[in-house]
Amino acid sequence: MNQKFLNRINFTDIALGIIGTALVGLIVIGSYKTIVEGNYTTRQWLDFVVFGIAQGSIYALIALGYTLVYGILRMINFAHSEVFMGGAFTAYHAAAAMAKSGFLRENTVLAILILFAVSIATSVLLGVLVERIAYRPLRRAPRLVPLITAIGASFVLQYMFKGLYGDQFKAYPEIEALKGSYTYGDFNITKIQVVVIVAASLLMLGLYLYVQYTKAGKAMRAVSEDKDIAALMGINVDVIIVRTFVLGAALAGAAGILYAITFRQVNFFMGFIPGIKAFTAAVLGGIGNIPGAMLGGIFLGLFESVGPILFLDGLNVPAPYQLKDVIAFSMLVLVLLFRPSGILGERLSRSKA
Repeated sequence: MNQKFLNRINFTDIALGIIGTALVGLIVIGSYKTIVEGNYTTRQWLDFVVFGIAQGSIYALIALGYTLVYGILRMINFAHSEVFMGGAFTAYHAAAAMAKSGFLRENTVLAILILFAVSIATSVLLGVLVERIAYRPLRRAPRLVPLITAIGASFVLQYMFKGLYGDQFKAYPEIEALKGSYTYGDFNITKIQVVVIVAASLLMLGLYLYVQYTKAGKAMRAVSEDKDIAALMGINVDVIIVRTFVLGAALAGAAGILYAITFRQVNFFMGFIPGIKAFTAAVLGGIGNIPGAMLGGIFLGLFESVGPILFLDGLNVPAPYQLKDVIAFSMLVLVLLFRPSGILGERLSRSKA
């Protein structure tokens, strides 16, 4: 028995075990020292948490696009980050026009709804075009071919928008009605964070209910399980796949507006980092799993916001927040080491019927 166990152990397993143990040890030691030293107040910790939830909500919306497409086609749509960028970047021009005319200030709610509509419409158009031109002809090709095509489509969209709108950063106009914050004792939350968290929560809940309890959602899960059998049962597979891209792109377009009003800057390259983070969130939650993508996004946002201070400040690392990306991807490494299938580890097709 012991000999069989020893035969299954290789150098890679030992190396991964050492890396995982070292990371966990640093996290525990750093967190303990940070808490014991007490350099941060309760209000500051709550601010970190709220910011992390808001940022994680945006990641979760983008991650849902990755996980939906993977659940149906078993491929990673790396052009999805540019679908997110295209919606936000196009809506900037509508925002600038409404701000210049005074419409944004006088009719704030309607103006924000128009921004969402412009961004979602642009993202949906991009998503459908990418599916029709880049992916549909390669549906029966080996998996590596659509993956390479996705990367190529990403670059095409990036430089298309660079040519259309220029390579300069554009500053979204400030929305007067969203200035300020709400304070309750040590708890403080800005109005923009309220909008982001509430809007993202409603969109994620709406998607979950749509996939779980509607006839179209059941058809999506059937196609995810087996395309050929779903077609024999009368389901139009092409329509379902397009609908999947539309849903993912619409959520990315909505995320683009939430990102823009939070950080107030857009450019042709803005989708790359959030796209990588959202893909990471989808993997953390369990790629192909809708609740997993939501949970992974929040999880990643919290670790990005709280982690650098909690883990590194106690270790006397200078400017720990500059290492937030290292913290985020270290968490991905840990999750994949100890649970390779992700936090929830189920696929879209295994959701309840």
